[in-house]
Amino acid sequence: MIKKVMLSTLTAVAVIGLASASAFAAGDADAGKKVFAKCAACHSVEAGKNKVGPSLFGVFGRKAGTDATYKYSDVMKNSGLTWDEATLMTYLEKPQEMVKGSKMTFAGLKDPADRANVIAYLQTLK
Repeated sequence: MIKKVMLSTLTAVAVIGLASASAFAAGDADAGKKVFAKCAACHSVEAGKNKVGPSLFGVFGRKAGTDATYKYSDVMKNSGLTWDEATLMTYLEKPQEMVKGSKMTFAGLKDPADRANVIAYLQTLK
């Protein structure tokens, strides 16, 4: 009986935690556009308009290093990453640690809410 109660409690906690995580991960695109100002020095949001870094138009869901209009580092081209929510959440925290040797010099976004918001904004760039 105690095992069933504990299992039910743990299941409820897990479900609540997952619901909270997915709600948090959704982010706010308007807030993300403001946070993206930190990225705009190097990245454009216009298709085909590259700066020091590649345009991020249409980046969500794309395989890393595959935009033909930008010359990526070999490590980025060979990273095997696809820019989805989970990958971006990790990458945007510490880009240099996730893809060592890439051209990305940005230190990262430490606040998970900022990362979630930027990801929500990137999803709108289609």
